[in-house]
Amino acid sequence: MADISRRTFDENSPRLRVLIGADTFAPEINGAASFIARLAAGLVIRGHDVHIMAPSYDGRLGAIEEVHEGQRMTVHRVRSWRWYPHPTFRFLLPWRVKAESARILDLVKPDVIHFQSHIVVGRGLTIEGAKRGIRLIGTNHFMPENLLDHAIIIPPFLRRWAIRRAWAAADRSFSRAERVSTPTQKAAEYLEKNTSIRGVLAISCGIDAHNYVPSFDPADENLIVFLGRIVDEKQIDKLIRAFAKLSPELNAKLQIMGTGDQEHRLKTLASQLRVADRVRFEGRVTDEFIRDSLTKAKVFAMPSIAELQSISTMEAMASGLPIVAADAMALPHLVHDGENGFLFTPGNVDELAEKLTRVLTMPQDELERFKRESLSIVEAHDIQRTLNTFEALYRGEPV
Repeated sequence: MADISRRTFDENSPRLRVLIGADTFAPEINGAASFIARLAAGLVIRGHDVHIMAPSYDGRLGAIEEVHEGQRMTVHRVRSWRWYPHPTFRFLLPWRVKAESARILDLVKPDVIHFQSHIVVGRGLTIEGAKRGIRLIGTNHFMPENLLDHAIIIPPFLRRWAIRRAWAAADRSFSRAERVSTPTQKAAEYLEKNTSIRGVLAISCGIDAHNYVPSFDPADENLIVFLGRIVDEKQIDKLIRAFAKLSPELNAKLQIMGTGDQEHRLKTLASQLRVADRVRFEGRVTDEFIRDSLTKAKVFAMPSIAELQSISTMEAMASGLPIVAADAMALPHLVHDGENGFLFTPGNVDELAEKLTRVLTMPQDELERFKRESLSIVEAHDIQRTLNTFEALYRGEPV
């Protein structure tokens, strides 16, 4: 069987009309939304007609021409409602999604539907797409535990029941797909363990490493960077506690980029630990700001326990940064302990502080070795390989 991921893009191949279904999309900032924008932009560059079905965040509805990752595409914004326990999460009304999906499918008439979750949009598109005989490709970015932790209020005694129900819903939607993928092999095994889906493909979300600028000059300061949603499963409180344990002689600073429902609590924690003057909460930032921060940083920290891949970690690696990450889920796929960074036991604040100190006090030659290894490892996650593979799936070719 040919290695599709290494195939060169063929400009003479027939162009496709692709409809991507998204429960979360820009202006939301999260791994799934970033991947969808990057995937859509790459497909546009290759000449495909790309449409996205996604919630409206500002009240605008209907087919809107939008620019994402520098490319124009059509986004079909659908009326959504805010989930008030969460500061930004919006969702389509479940009892309206089938009608909205049918309307958009009949308008767009896509060759293929690529749905990015089963929660609401994916359910509607798979039901209506199957009726119309449209090829269905699914990608799972979802862990029920994450949703329950930061979006849904569930009493503890009902948690296990709710997780089972969530996986059962995922099973129903993904079972309608011709092929199913997740970002990593670990995530693929996780999905197969909790559903009846088999043959799940591990396809990296991919990044364009050329967008990031590594620096091998000595860093101006001991800057530690975190990038991601400010939510409970990211374990940012552990990072702040570890930061507070660092020697004052290091004069380290911690920069936290992202938004989420834990921001106020974490700011309070930083004040209580008397490090608020050295912890910067940047909130929602531009891509240019992110790239500049990653270039200037000395180490990237990812304490999360629920990463199915971690695009932000890959962005840091493409910026030539050593990584200190929790030894959990997919992070060990990216962080090779003692080679491009260090893994620590999830939740162990003392160990996290010790690993951060090791990077911050490294001799320059050893630091450069770690930086080059990050660049080497992230090469396997080139977005062009990801695009090649999904193009093959869209056309029904074997992968």
